[in-house]
Amino acid sequence: MTRDFEVHLDELQQKIYDQTLEAFGHEVFKRWKEPMHMGRMENPHSSSRLTGSCGDSVEIYLKFEKDKVSEATFFSDGCGPSVVCGSVACELVLGRDVENAASVTGEEILSSLQGLPEDKEHCAYLAAQALQEAVHNYIKKT
Repeated sequence: MTRDFEVHLDELQQKIYDQTLEAFGHEVFKRWKEPMHMGRMENPHSSSRLTGSCGDSVEIYLKFEKDKVSEATFFSDGCGPSVVCGSVACELVLGRDVENAASVTGEEILSSLQGLPEDKEHCAYLAAQALQEAVHNYIKKT
């Protein structure tokens, strides 16, 4: 690669970062660049996979210890906000007992992110619904 091409790529990447930061805010941008809890879990105690009307899928994987969520991971094939919402859902559920784990809502995810653009709010509800389904699947098993 030529030096000019590398400089152009760096400038393009920075432009993407700047536009994302402006459109979604600092909290979403930070989590988009470095999502926590991302990845499929080996041998989860429970899991779920939901696909939203937009076509994005969110998978949630949970492990429990003494009826509390001890591990939570997610995977999403969707847009940045879907990834960010999956990450936040896992963060919010860690340490909660089974009953409280099922109570994580899309509103709670949106609040943690300090909001999302209206056309992306459905990502929070998809992540919350996938999480709730994973908890309910665990309850059915036990």
